[in-house]
Amino acid sequence: MAEDGTHRHRFLLFLLSLLAFSTSSAVSRHLPPRSTRSTTTATLDVSATLALALRALSFDPVSSHHPLSHNISSSAISLPLHSRDFLPSSDGHRHPDYKALTLARLRRDAARVRSIAARAALAVGGVAASDLKPIAEEKALPIAAADSIEGPVVSGTSLGSGEYFSRVGVGSPAKPLYMVLDTGSDVSWIQCAPCADCYQQTDPVFDPSASSSYVPLSCDSSQCRSLDISACRNSSSSIAAATTSGRGGSEGNCLYQVSYGDGSYTVGDFATETVTLGGSDPVSGVAVGCGHDNEGLFVGAAGLLALGGGPLSFPSQISARSFSYCLVDRDSPASSTLDFSAASAASHSVAAPAVTAPLLRNRRLETFYYVGVTGISVGGEMLSIPPSAFAVDESGAGGVIVDSGTAVTRLQEGAYSALRDAFRAGTASLPSASGVSLFDTCYDLSSRTSVEVPTVGFHFPGGRELRLPAKNYLIPVDGAGTYCLAFAPTSAPLSIIGNVQQQGTRVSFDLENASVGFTPNKC
Repeated sequence: MAEDGTHRHRFLLFLLSLLAFSTSSAVSRHLPPRSTRSTTTATLDVSATLALALRALSFDPVSSHHPLSHNISSSAISLPLHSRDFLPSSDGHRHPDYKALTLARLRRDAARVRSIAARAALAVGGVAASDLKPIAEEKALPIAAADSIEGPVVSGTSLGSGEYFSRVGVGSPAKPLYMVLDTGSDVSWIQCAPCADCYQQTDPVFDPSASSSYVPLSCDSSQCRSLDISACRNSSSSIAAATTSGRGGSEGNCLYQVSYGDGSYTVGDFATETVTLGGSDPVSGVAVGCGHDNEGLFVGAAGLLALGGGPLSFPSQISARSFSYCLVDRDSPASSTLDFSAASAASHSVAAPAVTAPLLRNRRLETFYYVGVTGISVGGEMLSIPPSAFAVDESGAGGVIVDSGTAVTRLQEGAYSALRDAFRAGTASLPSASGVSLFDTCYDLSSRTSVEVPTVGFHFPGGRELRLPAKNYLIPVDGAGTYCLAFAPTSAPLSIIGNVQQQGTRVSFDLENASVGFTPNKC
């Protein structure tokens, strides 16, 4: 009898194991492996992103204080970087609701993209920026009497220009000023007294006569000769010669002009000043424009810190071998950092970037940082996009740039259509909504707390992929739960990876080793 009981016990165990195997097999036939699911779908937390968006409207700029220094380390100078909508601004720049804020952001973004496209077209067409109209001779301007660096980064949407700002000390003693951070510009500048025409800014206008380190540059200086558009002011305070491509006379002080494709411009004296970033030692002899006539989309900022690739950009002037930034969510009051280092990114003691891509340079457009892109995937599947859509041709047209000032990623129309159609196919179960501004793929998620959407990834040589968080490509456009795919088509040959897609990712530019690194969640 004992033996019969043993057999019955073994038989029961066999039946239980068989049932368990059958159940697990049935489940496995309906659910893909976990690793497969993670590459095909991503979760968007609707409740969290909508709450953050609404929080942006209730932000009190009066109670906000952004210090000059932040997170200072021995190996780098680190500046706090802030989102534009969380900087002090007048009531006139606040918005009644989140949709109004979104539309204002998109209007500025459209102007930014037009500016970049115009500059690229001029350069590729053989018309350099220096061939733009120089400073008019008759224009009367008022007379203007480290190893490594790190600092914080903030978003700049409600002030009128630029999306991200940092607090920079200018002059001696240092005057803290909010400056736009722009990887698409080479000439740094600030508004200066006396003003022939200055727009409204948050900080007092900089007075060069109050700084002991302000030194006007002469027309025969190397910095003046590096300007695309310059002119000379002689000793009698009249403009002696209007010149382009830095071909100026040797007498008098250097005048500069920077024009942007959206109609914005700044004109004034070109000088050297002392710049203080974070808690680092002051950096002397930095060439900056002291603008006395400034107009355009720069409301709120005191000026612009140029991070482009040209010889006059700030990284070039301080001989930085690498720099990096992390852009916080534009709806977040938090700050991250902008870091400069005299060492290459590859030699840093910190962990290597999660994803790296080739940093390419266009001989016709030194300013922009081009990145080698091999493709885009949606839901884990590579899109059918020809390689030419991401390449720079022999004339210098095309390619893909990484830009801190453009918000929404722009893709050539064919590439955008492929991405949009694949994304729509993967979200057929979600209720659609009418398009908003430049967005044509929108959803009504007002009844959802979270949704599963197809993954979106940028692909680089060597099989490397930067897979975006869902909140970096499906974004709220109002306070009622309407979300849109944050990509847009462009008729220009140049594609742009914008800051919405960069949010929450540390983007590092290793200038010495010609690579761009992307490290998620390293702000």
